[in-house]
Amino acid sequence: MVYQPPSGTRDLLPLDVAQKYWIEERLEETFQRWGYHRIVTSTVESLDTLMAGGAIAQSSVVQLQGDGQERLGLRPELTASIARTAVTRMARVTYPQRLYYTANVFSRSTKGTTPASQQEYYQAGVELLGSRGVLTDAEILVLLLSCVSTLQLTDWQLILGNAGLTRSLLDVFPAESRKPVRHAIANLDRVTLETLDLPDDLRQRALQMLDLRGRPRDVIQAVSQLGLTADQQDILNDLKSLIDLLENSEKNYPIILDLSLIQSFDYYTGIIFEVVANTAQGRQNVSKGGRYDNLLGVFDPKGRSYPGIGFMFSIESLHQALIGTGHLPDTTPASDWLIVPQTPQAATAAFQYAQTIRDGNAMVRVELYLEPEDDIAVIRNRARDRDISRIAWVTEDGTPEIETVH
Repeated sequence: MVYQPPSGTRDLLPLDVAQKYWIEERLEETFQRWGYHRIVTSTVESLDTLMAGGAIAQSSVVQLQGDGQERLGLRPELTASIARTAVTRMARVTYPQRLYYTANVFSRSTKGTTPASQQEYYQAGVELLGSRGVLTDAEILVLLLSCVSTLQLTDWQLILGNAGLTRSLLDVFPAESRKPVRHAIANLDRVTLETLDLPDDLRQRALQMLDLRGRPRDVIQAVSQLGLTADQQDILNDLKSLIDLLENSEKNYPIILDLSLIQSFDYYTGIIFEVVANTAQGRQNVSKGGRYDNLLGVFDPKGRSYPGIGFMFSIESLHQALIGTGHLPDTTPASDWLIVPQTPQAATAAFQYAQTIRDGNAMVRVELYLEPEDDIAVIRNRARDRDISRIAWVTEDGTPEIETVH
């Protein structure tokens, strides 16, 4: 019998882990510089929490057998868990709250971020709770773009939409037609829109919505011609202000405004966005997120809610985008020292000397030579093969003879 990891999971070998940590460490450093604090939530949640009031499909949740009547599952994302934590465990904190996470998540459907067969994958992201408005949206987007810059990602685009505006533009369709129109727009399915049983004016409206993507100023101009309500015009004005802020910065960000953009999780109420980059498997979403101003109220006993906005990075997709750039480490880190007891009686002294080196340095890798090998050439070759730069030959009285390995 050949033992393999369960379907949809995989083992991460030392080089995989080193490359994963390279990505995560740079993201965490950026999050921290922006004033975000790490939060850790439970991997296992009640199914009701994970479904976020119906915004997340039950079919996407990997379910578990709980005790008694409790329905449990593995988190398919972190936002709902953090929202639940915020209203149940952080009720007395002051807002805004800036939180970040790095964690594994599980999903039966990972279309667009990871291979379709994968069920366990890794995310890093942030949530900004208790603040709304253009400046808050701008902070999240500029933080996102700062992360992209820190990772030295190339050939990418920021796709920006607004869930509230897109949803309200769908209100003109009959209730029974709204879902298929929304699904066709989300999948850029022009053929379906052209064949749906719709009046000519509504079919034309659906096709117009399908084409509301491109240069931000062009799309804003096209939307403004649709006969907007006052509320829709306010959303469009805020969207224009946000884009102006981004485009007037020192960076020339590659931004596409796409009002056909619809996220898979249905709790978004305002701006939504994705970062799309080239990988060896083609274009992939490496990040996505948006504003959710009603989600925290799902978990509050009194129905009180707070605005929220955040994003996540898919570590797997980032890895695919960065693997050919030369930025990721291509080997596991070598040890700095090999400590060798010169005789069996020197073992205690060798252990003590190795610990002395470890205690004296914040980050130093020290290995003890464990084999009963007397051949000095073999030991030197072992160190050379493992790229260890120094050997300490330790005598029984603890005296080391230091050798630099060439």
